[in-house]
Amino acid sequence: MSLLPTWDLNPIYPGCESEEFLSDLKHMTEDAVALETHLGDERCDVGECISRYERILDYYENLQAYSSACLTTDTGNSVFLKAVGQVEQASLTIQHLEVAFLNFLASRKDEVLRLTQDGQALRSYRFVLTELLEEQSHLLDPDLEALASDLARSGCDAFSRLQEAMGSSIGSVWDEQTTKTVVQLRNEATNADRAIRKKAFAQEIALFRQYEIPFAAALNGVKGTTLTLDKKRGYASPLERSLSQSRIDRPVLDALIFTLEANLGLFRRYLKAKATLLGLPGCAFFDLFAPLEATQSSFSYAEAQTFIIEQFTRFSPDMGAFASQAFANRWIDPESRKGKVGGAYDTAFPIAKQSRILSNFDDTFNGVSTLAHELGHAWHDHIVMDKSHLMRTYPMTLAETASIFSEFLVFQGALQQSDVKQRLGLVEHFLQDACQVCVDILSRFYFESAVFEQRAEGELTAAQFCTLMEDAQKRTYGDGLVEYHPYMWAAKGHYYSQGFSFYNYPYAFGQLFALGLYEKSTEVGPGFDKQYEALLGAAGSLPAREVALQAGIDLADPAFWQHAMSIIETYVKELEDALSH
Repeated sequence: MSLLPTWDLNPIYPGCESEEFLSDLKHMTEDAVALETHLGDERCDVGECISRYERILDYYENLQAYSSACLTTDTGNSVFLKAVGQVEQASLTIQHLEVAFLNFLASRKDEVLRLTQDGQALRSYRFVLTELLEEQSHLLDPDLEALASDLARSGCDAFSRLQEAMGSSIGSVWDEQTTKTVVQLRNEATNADRAIRKKAFAQEIALFRQYEIPFAAALNGVKGTTLTLDKKRGYASPLERSLSQSRIDRPVLDALIFTLEANLGLFRRYLKAKATLLGLPGCAFFDLFAPLEATQSSFSYAEAQTFIIEQFTRFSPDMGAFASQAFANRWIDPESRKGKVGGAYDTAFPIAKQSRILSNFDDTFNGVSTLAHELGHAWHDHIVMDKSHLMRTYPMTLAETASIFSEFLVFQGALQQSDVKQRLGLVEHFLQDACQVCVDILSRFYFESAVFEQRAEGELTAAQFCTLMEDAQKRTYGDGLVEYHPYMWAAKGHYYSQGFSFYNYPYAFGQLFALGLYEKSTEVGPGFDKQYEALLGAAGSLPAREVALQAGIDLADPAFWQHAMSIIETYVKELEDALSH
């Protein structure tokens, strides 16, 4: 078996202790201080200040993404940890500048609004500057914002790092030669051998139970701080702030949640059909990602590259060429190893105008699909990379649309090349993902809502977190599962983000919006790839609802979401039909 490559970060910086990294860090901080002083000059030019501000944010994003990328591949590395700390220290200056910049815009509000009118110099900035003015209305006094930023380093950010580091380092003895971390145990969820899946699940639960106190302390700290700060900033709830960050309104969220709830029975049918195909009386949580016997396809990393490039190229030659470049230039770190975080992500480096992708490739179609997902994010970043910072910063809802659309392209390509048994496995894999994105995501939404409600009354014990999680899973999975995972609150790093609460429903949004867009692509035919690129290009400069309208889609209409859900239903029916053959 050939060794998997590691990503090449040298085009970004030679290292965390390199002259280039430290020089950019120093100059960025100095430029931020200088601009903040300049903002106090009543004669300063609004357009010039915006350009300088965006350039500083580009360097900050570059430095933060680089240091974080290094640390996630080796969470115990002291050099990487120091670099993350240095960037976090500099972030206090950046966050202070952000507050000053928002206050600057508010002090020049009439001028800003005039400059964003039709025919004026900042017309293209109309939405993002109006959005920033709204954000400014929720700011605390500058000194309090500075204090909140400073305290976050030793509070919520530290809690988030604790959860991440523990998940990638705590482990248990697997056999006489092997110790597996939580991340490695979770990777066994796709093993075809149920005995191995069950063993890994049991060890994972035991590890979380052993370390539940620090996990619970971290989550209490993050959620308690979130409630305090959001209330002080004038938000009715963390959800209200989340909707603003997602650039959607409550009618859009309500239409989405209504559709998810209305179709829970569909996914329970799927899970029961899967249990039958696996020869089980019912699926346990550790069966959710189980492959169907004799149907799973194995992919080497080289085969995954070729296949993804082919499918992307079929939809868009430019998209295919981009994926080819990403593989050829080692923009991807696919190996699962000790010290490396689990899961997958894409991160952009605006100064280098490149992206990097972390994954834990496992030679399955799921691994291929995950690579396609993250390459979808990277493709989106590529499309907006030449735009200025404020114009390319898009919400998570639309980010997940691009990634899931890419997954679906690969899925469709795989179906076309499959035989009957392989097709069954691919359909089941698609439904696995859809179930996670629609059902598990809804359970996470319920869980987080309940946590915020109860955390407002005081800290929760690990047992209470477990109860809330299992209740949320029973409410969504229902009788589709016979055993649940009460410690998913410890496994998912998303809950430990103070900056973005409800890091869940955007995935369901992206899943169904992507399916709706794919249907559009089949209707429009050749040329839709350019329409799709234009839609992604507008993601940073318009609210999500207006972005969707460019494709003739009303996100507040439940009928749109249900139509997208009906695509999933066709595959559930196909799986059920397989039971009678």
